[in-house]
Amino acid sequence: MKVHEIKVKSYLLKDIHVDNIQNEICKIIDQSLAKNTKWLNFHKSNMFKNYCFDSMYPIEKDKLYKCGNIYTFTIRSIDKELANYFNEVLAHEYSDSIKCLTTEIRIIPKKFIEKIYSLTPVIIKDSTGYWRENIYFDDFERKLKENAIKKYNQINQIKIDEDFELYTSIEFKNKKPYAVSYKNIKLLGDKVSLNISDNEIAQEISYMLLGTGVGENNGRGAGFMGYRWI
Repeated sequence: MKVHEIKVKSYLLKDIHVDNIQNEICKIIDQSLAKNTKWLNFHKSNMFKNYCFDSMYPIEKDKLYKCGNIYTFTIRSIDKELANYFNEVLAHEYSDSIKCLTTEIRIIPKKFIEKIYSLTPVIIKDSTGYWRENIYFDDFERKLKENAIKKYNQINQIKIDEDFELYTSIEFKNKKPYAVSYKNIKLLGDKVSLNISDNEIAQEISYMLLGTGVGENNGRGAGFMGYRWI
């Protein structure tokens, strides 16, 4: 398994508020997928998409991304074919708000991971909404781990023993939930930091999560993680 990372340099055609920037990135990614029948069907399918993306950088302190400025966003995927497709197609893609200029692709090296941490909010949903209002913290942790294991099993077409420690500690970086736009609604999530365990499967899954994202709605911009090696 390899995590492919695509840096997309972009020119803004209009001002975009920070609350809407990932929604605009999502639109241009969806638009690129719709240009190919295979990837359009993939986009419409009900399955793990195995890619994730972050927001625009550099960050604007006044929360307004400016028309006429150049910014960069990043897409990651563990699917080599999909990553190569993004790298090729997004270099020429544009919408009413974003014009992509160049793309650059690389593979994130496999090294011992000490920590992964949210660059975009992690979403773990209960059937009735935001988890804090409906389930206990132990249930949140269980759902987070189960989601990661399901992704790993699907990618590798195996069923691993689930009795292992994925991380030694978890820290929440927010007091109030963050909102992620999705189909004209707001999903609530959290910024978390996970200190990764030193067992082999925890390290393997954590590397995978850099490409798939943590939690749910990764193809909508949630669960994109930073990382720190030892």
